[in-house]
Amino acid sequence: MSKKKILYHSNHSRLFSGFGKNAKNILKYLASTGKYEIIELANGVTKDHPDLKTLPWKAVGGLPNDQNSINRMNSDPGVQRSAAYGALRIDDIIKEEKPDVYIGVEDIWGLGGYTKKTWWKKINSIIWTTIDSLPILPEAIDAAVKSKNYYVWSSFAEKELNQLGCKDVKTLHGSVDDSFFYKKSFEEKEFMRNFFNIPIDSFIIGFVFRNQLRKSVPNLLEGFKKFKKNNPNSNAKLFLHTNFSEGWDIPRLIKEKEIDPADILCTYFCKKCSSFEIRPFSGANQDCRSCGSKGSMNTISISSGISEDDLNNLYNLMDVYCHPFTSGGQEIPLQEAKLCELITLCTNYSCGTDSCSKESGGLALDWNEYREPGTQFIKASTCPESISSNLEKVFKMDEIEKSQLGKKARDYVLNNYSIGVVGKKLEGIIDSLPDHDYDFKFEKELRDPNYSPPEIASDIDWLLDIYKNILKSDLPKTDKGVLHWSSSLNQGATRESVLNHFKQVAVSENESIQKEKTSVVDFSKVIENDGNKKALIVCSGSEEDVLYSLRLFKSFNVLYPNYDLFFACKESYHSIVCSNPFLYKVLPYSKEMENEILMTSNIDGQPAYFDYYCNLNILTDKYINYRGIKNKTFELYEQT
Repeated sequence: MSKKKILYHSNHSRLFSGFGKNAKNILKYLASTGKYEIIELANGVTKDHPDLKTLPWKAVGGLPNDQNSINRMNSDPGVQRSAAYGALRIDDIIKEEKPDVYIGVEDIWGLGGYTKKTWWKKINSIIWTTIDSLPILPEAIDAAVKSKNYYVWSSFAEKELNQLGCKDVKTLHGSVDDSFFYKKSFEEKEFMRNFFNIPIDSFIIGFVFRNQLRKSVPNLLEGFKKFKKNNPNSNAKLFLHTNFSEGWDIPRLIKEKEIDPADILCTYFCKKCSSFEIRPFSGANQDCRSCGSKGSMNTISISSGISEDDLNNLYNLMDVYCHPFTSGGQEIPLQEAKLCELITLCTNYSCGTDSCSKESGGLALDWNEYREPGTQFIKASTCPESISSNLEKVFKMDEIEKSQLGKKARDYVLNNYSIGVVGKKLEGIIDSLPDHDYDFKFEKELRDPNYSPPEIASDIDWLLDIYKNILKSDLPKTDKGVLHWSSSLNQGATRESVLNHFKQVAVSENESIQKEKTSVVDFSKVIENDGNKKALIVCSGSEEDVLYSLRLFKSFNVLYPNYDLFFACKESYHSIVCSNPFLYKVLPYSKEMENEILMTSNIDGQPAYFDYYCNLNILTDKYINYRGIKNKTFELYEQT
């Protein structure tokens, strides 16, 4: 029996991000079963990056590396953003790999529009996404409506989507590697504190996070300041394991709040020898005291940081873990801290409700609502007073109560977030999915304007039937188009008028589909492999442009008699040039002819289509032209 092929699409599994850590955990688990053929589609990594070859499973990069795509990304921030999530490569990878199961694990905007893809319902497609704020984005709701397999990382998101009518949405938490994170002995904690010159009697408050604006650093600093003032005997230190060069300007905030910089600790990491130090921040590009490298030490980042073993040591330096934020998808450091049997304080909103519930062993931080400009999302501003009072609660807690809460926290994570538990659930989901018979032909299905629907009593069911059989769209009852036409029927529109409209749309869409098919040239069929050199001149402009280009053909033939000269223009102008004796063949112009790399490069071991290329309509640097060859066009003008 052949193995199911799984395409897992997320942050690269070697990134120190929540999605990256989860990808590493889940891919290792799925690979360990021996049941699947696995391909990792790594966002943020270029196609065929050499590091991908060192993984124990097949991996392909989500970023394109051809010049045309690079130009598009450089000229359009929107394209650049979508490309970072793999949007420019996803269709090609689906077509090439032909997976049985696609699993998209990103924020919902990283999977935007995929439910409309030709392949989405033809194979087993799974969305596993984070949703962190109310009101839920319309695109997240739309994707949930159009997906049979939709999973979220927190019960908060499941509850809200279920209330909106998306009853099939279920929670599948992101995974945490419990093999790395555990509580160490008091003697080990004492040794590590001595090693980093941290007093054993210091009350260490920890926060492990990426320095994003949604992490409530100002609120935490204010709460820490209040706690220090109310508990001067605590010798408290705030340990911020994060990057000080992005997001919040932490040194500036420390100064603004008049906090002693010596009370704020950070992690310095050497990119040369991978050693690290815990000490107050003293600027970027510090010299490494371990290997002597100059300027090699900086605060950690998602691409350069300590190992999971060392991160476990850092959690064990702490006395309490505090995680204030405006919103979040899961916040994996919360689960890592709980595995180390730390009492965790967390904002009681969004995914935080899972981590500060009674059964989780965590404490809830109060918050005030504010609205994010533009999106109008409800966001949480964590109350500094609540941070201070809960820190004081833990500081004054006896050791027995702290131990009991810590053990409860660890058990909660083991039962709900461990790789074994989450991986087993995902394995069951994958194994329950049916086989498919999709041939991975991406041509759009022709509409059927001749379809006559049967008599169906319900307007909604009748609309679903004509959507499916005329427009070839399998929609849910809650789709906006279905609801629109249902409302029109309720307001007096006749079924006959609606049916006629659908048939007209079908005719129009068929014309567009046919036009798309005829506009694409299969070069392997029109370019004979006869050993001759081949030249392509492209002219996508007006009739006058085509007429002006005629003067090039004779001189090209005289100067380069061993070339077969192909000329591409709009088919309506073929009659102008088809009888020219100096042309080998006239081709219908298509958009891909503007890509010189495609026209003149070896692709997948196949010979280049053309040896020489010129696009006569390029007057700007929007596209590259004359790449790596002498510009023969100007020679031709000199000869005419």
